[in-house]
Amino acid sequence: MKHQFGHRARLELSSAQVRLVDAQAHAARTVWNLLHDWWAMLPKDRRSLAAADEAIRQARKEIDWLGVLPAQAAQAVLKTYFQAWKNCWEGRAGEPKFKARFRAVMSVDIPQGRDLNITRVHRRWGMVNIPKVGRVRFRWTKDLPVGKRADADNRITGARLVKGALGWHIVFRIQTLEPQPVPHIGPEVGIDMGVKVPLALSDGTSYDHGEWLTQKEQAELLRLERRAAHRKSFRMRGERASRRLRRTYDRIQGLRATAKRRHLDWQHQATTEIAAKYSVIVVEALTVTNMVKSAKGTAEQPGRNVVQKAGLNRSITQEAWGRTVELLAYKAARRGGTLVKVPAPGTSRRCSACGFTTPGSRESQAVFMCKNPDCGWTGNADHNAGRNILHLYRMGLALVPAAGRAVDRRARRVKPATAR
Repeated sequence: MKHQFGHRARLELSSAQVRLVDAQAHAARTVWNLLHDWWAMLPKDRRSLAAADEAIRQARKEIDWLGVLPAQAAQAVLKTYFQAWKNCWEGRAGEPKFKARFRAVMSVDIPQGRDLNITRVHRRWGMVNIPKVGRVRFRWTKDLPVGKRADADNRITGARLVKGALGWHIVFRIQTLEPQPVPHIGPEVGIDMGVKVPLALSDGTSYDHGEWLTQKEQAELLRLERRAAHRKSFRMRGERASRRLRRTYDRIQGLRATAKRRHLDWQHQATTEIAAKYSVIVVEALTVTNMVKSAKGTAEQPGRNVVQKAGLNRSITQEAWGRTVELLAYKAARRGGTLVKVPAPGTSRRCSACGFTTPGSRESQAVFMCKNPDCGWTGNADHNAGRNILHLYRMGLALVPAAGRAVDRRARRVKPATAR
């Protein structure tokens, strides 16, 4: 079974190479915007891949600085733009938009893997060839299928250069041939995802983490945010940010990106351990977008506890429950396991011992004491929810719509089967 995935590595660019890659990224963004204008001006019957390809070739002849972008990278922009419209028509995404200079993610595509010429220098670093830039060092953190390791089934098919708050990175597109996984023979487990306890398992295990930034880094982030707010107060409305303000914003983004990378690393380690140990992983079917809606209300009917709700929304967003479920899903599948979802209502208020929901049973965030006179079970509230989640799966309630609502979404402009 062929499997495709991406591997991200940090690039070690010189100042001259940074300017070259930045120029290529701006040229790729310009090609996208030119295609967007070309699409809007032409009638529908004249929009085609061949016509767009000819328009790009003409633009590269007339605009000299577009020549810094390799021709294959320009073709990749064209294919990405047409794929974006296809995703829009099929209801998977919105319409493609104009890419602004400072808000768009800077990226350059290298569509063919043979142009990379990857070699390993030593244990920590490798070398890769970037068209019109030259040989560049990158951080070697994973064994790549290059040289004698590469064949028709295990190879690098291309790459993409992406610029983030921590600098330029390269994302290799890797195709490997993996054997069909054998069925996992481990136990079943239910997982309750929360804010105080990120992952609480039904067998009593919990996965926790500390702060993503050290105290020194948190103090630095607070100082930079105050400096940015002070400098922003002197800027007139509509005026571009000064260089000092942009540098402050860049340092803030760098610290936040560091926290995000540490969070992602913790999620990978926790989900890998769970997927390797359990055969069936049961989670709640949560709609996070509805859970983090604002409580401000309207001017006529203002909301209550707005500040507290905003803090809860921020904590829920920072935990990235959706990403945790995605990581568990593909890691469990690659190990022969299964991830299923069950309805979420009532799992934290129901007693896992007697099955009754008695008001006041959850005395605090961590303590659950069943108020049923015939039960009286006491335990950790998060582990109690995990046991309830697993019980719903064993009762056959997996993927059952909650309150009569459909579980899966259908594409826009597609009628349901009963109406066709």
